[in-house]
Amino acid sequence: MNHYMKRTWLALVLGLVLILPGRADEGMWLPLLLKELNEQRMQELGMRMSAEDIYSVNEGSLKDAIVSFGGFCTGQVISPNGLVLTNHHCGYGQVQYHSTVENDLLTKGFWAMNKQEELANPGLFVSFIVRIEDVTAQVLEGVTPDMTEQQRNMLVQQHMKEVADAATADTHYEASVKPFFYGTEYYMFVTETYNDVRLVGAPPSSIGKFGGDTDNWEWPRHTGDFSLFRIYTAPDGSPAEFSKDNVPMQARRHLSISLGGINPDEFTMVFGFPGRTQQYLTSDAVRLLLEETNPHRIAIREAKLAIMDERMKANDQVRIQYASKYASTANYWKKWIGESMGLKAYDAVSKKEAQEAQFTAWVAADATRQETYGQVLDQIAAQYAAIKKGNLPYHYTAEAFMRHDSFRQLNVLTTLGQYGKIVNTMPAGPDRDHLQSQLDKLAESTRAFFKDFDLTTDRMVLTEMINMYKKNVPAEWQPESFKSEDPAADYYAGDWLTLEWVEDFLAEDPDKRERQVKKLAAVDMVNQIVEIRTRASQFVQQGEEEVENLSRLYVAGLREMNADKAFWPDANSTMRVGFGKVGGMSPADGLLYQHYTTLDGVIAKEVAGVAPTHEFYVEPKLKELHAAKDYGRWADDEGYLPVGFLASNHTTGGNSGSPVLDADGFLIGLNFDRTWQSTMSDVMYNAEICRNIAVDIRYICFIIDKFAGAHHLIEEMTFVNVTELEAVD
Repeated sequence: MNHYMKRTWLALVLGLVLILPGRADEGMWLPLLLKELNEQRMQELGMRMSAEDIYSVNEGSLKDAIVSFGGFCTGQVISPNGLVLTNHHCGYGQVQYHSTVENDLLTKGFWAMNKQEELANPGLFVSFIVRIEDVTAQVLEGVTPDMTEQQRNMLVQQHMKEVADAATADTHYEASVKPFFYGTEYYMFVTETYNDVRLVGAPPSSIGKFGGDTDNWEWPRHTGDFSLFRIYTAPDGSPAEFSKDNVPMQARRHLSISLGGINPDEFTMVFGFPGRTQQYLTSDAVRLLLEETNPHRIAIREAKLAIMDERMKANDQVRIQYASKYASTANYWKKWIGESMGLKAYDAVSKKEAQEAQFTAWVAADATRQETYGQVLDQIAAQYAAIKKGNLPYHYTAEAFMRHDSFRQLNVLTTLGQYGKIVNTMPAGPDRDHLQSQLDKLAESTRAFFKDFDLTTDRMVLTEMINMYKKNVPAEWQPESFKSEDPAADYYAGDWLTLEWVEDFLAEDPDKRERQVKKLAAVDMVNQIVEIRTRASQFVQQGEEEVENLSRLYVAGLREMNADKAFWPDANSTMRVGFGKVGGMSPADGLLYQHYTTLDGVIAKEVAGVAPTHEFYVEPKLKELHAAKDYGRWADDEGYLPVGFLASNHTTGGNSGSPVLDADGFLIGLNFDRTWQSTMSDVMYNAEICRNIAVDIRYICFIIDKFAGAHHLIEEMTFVNVTELEAVD
């Protein structure tokens, strides 16, 4: 057995420690409550910090280095000069924005070698959490059990606004109040937002997206999924819109980077802004998800992807135009497949039914509990029966049509027509000026639409969506326009999907604009689809609202039944902490995943002779560095270059770009994915198989330093656990 095989075998054996059930800790916990709920457990798992080190209002803490990146990802500040690290796929839209066929930054990557070369990104922002407060008492003041849901909601919304307004009065801060546990608790998040965020660096997609859709949600992974941005402020350090006079942020806190490496069973923590989980769904909800919702969503996106892929391979212009759209479509397509597989393999419906049976027995054992909770599960089941009546057309219209490019464009044109007419009737003043300003922005967006639009692709996709809808959705939900000989031909009649038509449209008097849009045959079809969606939503949205209200009671009962257990609230894009350990897993019989990958695996996956846009293309320079073993200080103690690793932190969408921290709070990796089976954790966490995937920070630094030659960025960063040899490298 050679040295590498011995090393791999040892890693597999050590990795087994995290395969044992019950060792991983589920949950996405509020930083404010870590001391009360989690500090002891985290320290038992190996954490060497206090809860105050992670979240503090009065003292600097780790939370001051964590940002919500664009409202859809997480990032972290990694230098005193406002350098932000996030995922490549989080910065992908910005890289695409700056790419052209002649200067294809998606393919070749981008590195600003000085601050003057850093690129502005209109609309991109980052937000810091200033503080989190429990405002439950203020929000629920005056709420009584005999109120209707409408009365309760009106009072709660009023109090939420009052609390947020009072917290931000005479400041530049913003505040939002969010419900937790379906409205039994409320927390306020005070934030500070910076709107001048510039692109600093991104590896070529052959590194940042290595493995593409084939490897997405899979393990082993060899993806350098990272990009770099910088926050700029006004000269006085305050948030400011883009200006050439702005300066790099002087960060209040930045993360230090550990070169100490990762080992199985070592504590890890993920800090970020997870988007949405649904841990408290009942068996009826999970059954509907598995039997109807997911299968149809998957099929729709699969059809879209096939068409986009065909067009992108045939045309470089389309490839760039649709790169981000394809990636975002593919992401949840594959996620839903893995989610369904995991939930079925875990027998999630039966486990939910067992929990409900236990709850029912507990309720029946006490007359007071029977009076309070006795009907709640039956009432939830009745709502899901109602939801099912409109579920298929509701999700079909959303996936097949409402997200379709030209549908969105038509909506903008309609808005410009309707509100342009309204502006004409308004008296001069601030209100008219504000509305006109908004319309001017919409006009610019409708022009910009054509940069990433291809009419042939759009038409091919819509045609297939219409055919699938006609085949799979019951007759009572079919729009009249779909009965014509060629609905797509009717929809695309006229030249409204050209820039020339749009320019003529925008030059028209607003009254004429409205009439011009109404004449389009496409408007008829869209209106019919919207009407169907509205009808379907009466079953789905109203049913889901009722389920939300009933779940407040059901979850309150679960918490009462398990009074000695710490419950975590579903993710809702607010700041959370997840914790676990480094380790592999066994996702299926006979299959064992070790906890790490190396550059050797990148080279092994190469498909020789393919174009740079291929998902398994390996950059020549990367191969040269590998052949020479020229890894510098970024290699591990045995001379291998680490690329990725697994840990048992509970993550979801929005955790993309989250830092993976060690027991001392030092940065060891960048979260970017979950294993395919782990996607079930949005609905139900399985400690045996749920693992998050991170890029090892040493691979990130290697790409910046050795591959890109951006040494100046490395010099900005703070390193710990550095050997004497590394320090002088």
